Amino acid sequence: MKYLVTGTAGFIGFHVAQQLLERGDEVVGLDIINDYYDVNLKYARLAHMGIQRDQVKKGEIVQSDSHSGYRFIQLDLSVKNPLLELFAKEKFDVVIHLAAQAGVRYSLSNPEVYIESNIVAFLNILESCRFHPVKHLVYASSSSVYGSNEKMPFSTSDTVDHPISLYAASKKSNELMAHTYSHLFNIPTTGLRFFTVYGPWGRPDMALFLFTEAILKGEPIQVFNYGNMKRDFTYIDDIVTGVIKVADRPASPNTNFDSQNPDPGSSTAAYKVYNIGNSAPVLLMDYIHAVEKGIGKEAKMNMLPLQPGDVPASHADVSDLVRDTGYKPETTIDQGVKSFTDWYLDYYKK
Repeated sequence: MKYLVTGTAGFIGFHVAQQLLERGDEVVGLDIINDYYDVNLKYARLAHMGIQRDQVKKGEIVQSDSHSGYRFIQLDLSVKNPLLELFAKEKFDVVIHLAAQAGVRYSLSNPEVYIESNIVAFLNILESCRFHPVKHLVYASSSSVYGSNEKMPFSTSDTVDHPISLYAASKKSNELMAHTYSHLFNIPTTGLRFFTVYGPWGRPDMALFLFTEAILKGEPIQVFNYGNMKRDFTYIDDIVTGVIKVADRPASPNTNFDSQNPDPGSSTAAYKVYNIGNSAPVLLMDYIHAVEKGIGKEAKMNMLPLQPGDVPASHADVSDLVRDTGYKPETTIDQGVKSFTDWYLDYYKK
């Protein structure tokens, strides 16, 4: 199988590409390599995959020097024609679209970036799949779409009409756009609502990275909502296993769909949305204690109120993903955080 995986200089895309290669698939990785966070980390991920920084030239496919099945192209997904040309040339079997502008708080000050990276770029992916058909399009949504919902656990059968950040709105828009293309053009699409993914090679703007960095420097960490937060933290290996299980199972129409009482997570079209999380929320303070344990140093804390766009709790109902794919997250918080802190200490030579 030949896969296009977008966002392979990013956190989740990097790990997904690795696992696909390990099982013998062919992967074309794609990334814009923007400067939302440290580009050196992005190039380090690429180097780990056998793509050297000085080889990368925008719009040109580069062959990995360590993985015969891996090639990489730097491309801006918001520009349509080069993407269409790539699809026409490569004839992908499956697309796993993980590239996006991430971050809830960043969307408060940089809204235009989210329209370009998350809306325009996704339209171009859909158009490419329309004119150069694929067996399955899997794309990243987010638990942020649940917005002001308070019913726990979050279920894909719940409506998600009250986003509280533009980032969340852009991800809900992706789901709506995907449904339209599934309905009109018979493109099987599956959206994955990720719940706080963490682990080695993670993003520097995420709490785990920020906590580890600050604690090692002896600086106070910012603890929002005065520590009264719960998150469905999910380890990267569990996430990747789930992503690939989903990719292997193209979405199909729900034969029991009731148009009088419609299920938001499925359709008469080949369309599906899943939650993908640990389904075991962890208190923020317990997460912090796991970081302290992992690096052997106590945290200093600045206790702060809830930030605009943030939600106090997240909890994924993953029962349909378990039923359909056998998905089963197995990594405990202590195990996962220790894997991250070990990686961090090695990577930054602390």
